[in-house]
Amino acid sequence: MRLVFAGTPDFACPSLLALHRAGHEIALVITQPDRPAGRGWQLKPPPVKEKALSLGLPVLQPESLDEPELRRRLEELAPEAVVVVAFGQKIPAWLLALPRYGCLNVHASLLPRYRGAAPIQRALMDGEEVTGVTIMQLDEGWDTGPILTQRTVEIRPEDNAGTLHDRLAVIGAELLVETLAALGEGRIMPRPQDESLATRAPKIRPEEMRLDWTMPARRIHNLVRALAPAPLAETFHGPRRLQIVETSLARPEGKDGPPGTVLVVDREGALVAAGEGAVRLVRVKPAGGKTMTAAEYARGYRLGPGAVLG
Repeated sequence: MRLVFAGTPDFACPSLLALHRAGHEIALVITQPDRPAGRGWQLKPPPVKEKALSLGLPVLQPESLDEPELRRRLEELAPEAVVVVAFGQKIPAWLLALPRYGCLNVHASLLPRYRGAAPIQRALMDGEEVTGVTIMQLDEGWDTGPILTQRTVEIRPEDNAGTLHDRLAVIGAELLVETLAALGEGRIMPRPQDESLATRAPKIRPEEMRLDWTMPARRIHNLVRALAPAPLAETFHGPRRLQIVETSLARPEGKDGPPGTVLVVDREGALVAAGEGAVRLVRVKPAGGKTMTAAEYARGYRLGPGAVLG
């Protein structure tokens, strides 16, 4: 097919590469403008721009999809489909109506569950054991368009948001190529979403990153998984902000204390009491420091049994 691709972050790159390898004509890649990033606050191109240029594809970076020049360019290109993967801007009505097969989107959940910007993180926070990828046709709502195909993906006990993100990005790219082929051959038809099953997955708010040690241990563990490798869950050790990179569930080992109390410190980490059960801190990152094991942190920052986090 003759396609236009719109995407911005790492999640979109496998889809762009898969379409290119499948032989589709990618007439244009649209991505967000370069943004300041890093300690030097220098302009950094989005990952999709870097991937597109490496493939020799033309790139545009409009501030808005309603720019008249962009609209003229897309109408001249007359794509058969527009593929949208984590682009970061709402698709205007004129663009939704432009291509023959519509605007196709790769979404990292089994819609209508987890509509929104953070489906991977929210599924982990909720302790889900299964998630998936949906290829849908966009409409004027947020993740409300008709479904074309879906693929279920197991959430592994060792998964965090980073590992699950990478796996879903690759599976989504594979499913996208299969879906375009089936759509072009008339083998699939869009089906509406069941609104009664819809749930939301809004962006993670800053206050949600702060650990509440009165929560059950499993809920704390799932929150840590959902926020790793970034932005990371956090607590306080005295006045010091302490980010939590990795935890495991553990038995209190006969010890007891109020939520947030450090029960045991050993080579495996620091065992901390929760509202129900206990969580073992495995890897942490002190404010302004590097990621280290919890045992290393305990030695260097004098974290011992009886200390209270939070």
